[in-house]
Amino acid sequence: MPVQTSRRPPALESPRGPVRASTSIPKQPVKGGKPGGGSARKRSRRKDPLWARLTLIFGAVLMVASGAAIVGSKALISSATGNIAQRNLLGDAGKTDAEGGASLDGPIDMLLLGVDARERWAADDVRADSIIVLHIPATHDQAYLISIPRDTEAQIPAFKKSGYSGGTDKINAAFQAGARNGGGWEGGAQLMAQTIKKMTGISFDGAAIINFGGFKNVIEALGTVRICVKQEVESIHMSYVDGKPMWNADAKKTGKQRTPVVHKKGCREMEGWAALDYSRQRKSLKNGDYDRQQNQQQLIKAMAKKATQDGTLTNPIKLNKLMDAAGKAFILDTGGVPVADFVFTMRGVTGNDLVMLKTNGGTFHSDGTRETLSAQTLDMFRAAKQDKLAEFVFANPEVVSNRE
Repeated sequence: MPVQTSRRPPALESPRGPVRASTSIPKQPVKGGKPGGGSARKRSRRKDPLWARLTLIFGAVLMVASGAAIVGSKALISSATGNIAQRNLLGDAGKTDAEGGASLDGPIDMLLLGVDARERWAADDVRADSIIVLHIPATHDQAYLISIPRDTEAQIPAFKKSGYSGGTDKINAAFQAGARNGGGWEGGAQLMAQTIKKMTGISFDGAAIINFGGFKNVIEALGTVRICVKQEVESIHMSYVDGKPMWNADAKKTGKQRTPVVHKKGCREMEGWAALDYSRQRKSLKNGDYDRQQNQQQLIKAMAKKATQDGTLTNPIKLNKLMDAAGKAFILDTGGVPVADFVFTMRGVTGNDLVMLKTNGGTFHSDGTRETLSAQTLDMFRAAKQDKLAEFVFANPEVVSNRE
């Protein structure tokens, strides 16, 4: 899945479904998170310098963790990234002029949507089960990750592009509602962003769709990532056959004996398939999706730290593998800001500066029928909107996740 950027306005872009090739969103997800299908929009191909494209990916998507590793001046970055294709993932949920508009001088808020796209699913039948707000204060020296529970009850606004009339549903359904009838993943992201803005009051500077299936290749390019397993869990997705990990559906077809994949407690270096499988577990965890949120935050942080700590960003061979893998895992929108400015602004944030925050105290908070956001969580989002998260975390240290 190629990396994309978006320039807002115009909101007058004709709504298109996902498309194929280096300038587009995939029409149909396939195995391994690789794109396939859909129509294509032609444009001249350009091979940007390797370091510039990698900085784009890791500076803006992997929690801006490698911004500190930028090579060259902003002018060089601008020259290298000037022809990158643009997509609009935010629609009307981008920051207004009164909120700072396209300026990066103040706080920066990004919406990160994780989808688990698989071959058997149609492009308009995918929900965003990982919903993360990335907040960077005006000091640009810290970054906070706040996950929104997938089952949170939400008022989803009407969305003309997909013909959705609006209604009350789980928040992860907003992506699906926006993607229908040709809205595509772009429409799905726009409706999700509008839903979150309606719920929290936060407008966004940028957005990214992260295909967790594509993360496997990114982790493999990094080698391994260090993951701490807090509670032993047996995978509901994978089994070993002859000592090799396989999807259960594929394992059954072999007719051979299957051994469950079990993630045991403790910290260890994980290969891509294991780290991704662990981050997908939900149903058998004590706190369900809340534990999964923290595990996925941990995975993202581990990837960011690994990219900046093992020399990957200074090794041309490693860089090339990483760029190819990451390009298939993300779709990016920088909210109308030139990519070079967006990347350069975040150069001071590293993987160690990521603070992972828990919503609802990290456990279920139901009104009896569906998950809701607690008063403390709503205060946390209010603090993010007002750029006072540091003060909020100081006063409420229990919201910080202890996963490392």
